[in-house]
Amino acid sequence: MDTPTLDLGHVKTVVETALLVSQEPLPLSELKRLFDEELTSDTLRRVLEDLRRDWQGRGVELTHVASGWRFRARPEYQRFIDRINPQRPPRYSRAVLETLSIIAYRQPCTRGDIEEIRGVVVSPNIIKALEARGWIDVVGHKEVPGRPELFATTKAFLDDLNLSSLEDLPPLDDLGSLVAAVPAAETPPVAEEPELGPEVIEEPRRVAA
Repeated sequence: MDTPTLDLGHVKTVVETALLVSQEPLPLSELKRLFDEELTSDTLRRVLEDLRRDWQGRGVELTHVASGWRFRARPEYQRFIDRINPQRPPRYSRAVLETLSIIAYRQPCTRGDIEEIRGVVVSPNIIKALEARGWIDVVGHKEVPGRPELFATTKAFLDDLNLSSLEDLPPLDDLGSLVAAVPAAETPPVAEEPELGPEVIEEPRRVAA
């Protein structure tokens, strides 16, 4: 239980400062470590919601994603940020987006499941590219002969799409455009399935804070 003398205004200022300087989203467990006093999760959530309201109507917003809370630039101001921080994101091929979509909406699933739905053999490079990007991971093995790996999306995937849970995923048809706007990771380009050309094609980057 919170102490009666707890200064919530001070708590909000400390939390705001920590979130502004952090490079990664901060979960409640990390935010609680900022204080000597014991804060309940409900109290901290109220502080965060109050802080989110404070930033409404400004160029930066406080959002909740899968890994915790973070500040980011509002999408409508991205074109201004691009003028001083131009970078280049990957434009993902149809094969990559189809593979990612199947894993996101049918997880956990095996490479064989993906191939059955897509109707083509999935290049190992596609799986490696999504793993290198941090968007998918092996979460187990299917109990069938050969025990193939089961793939699922990660918290990093949700964080990059600014989502807090899988329930927040957009309609399937919208996933491609959402992924295309995600900042690039420091991962090398890889080869696409032979009939479709390069796996990753470079284009001007849109950078999110």
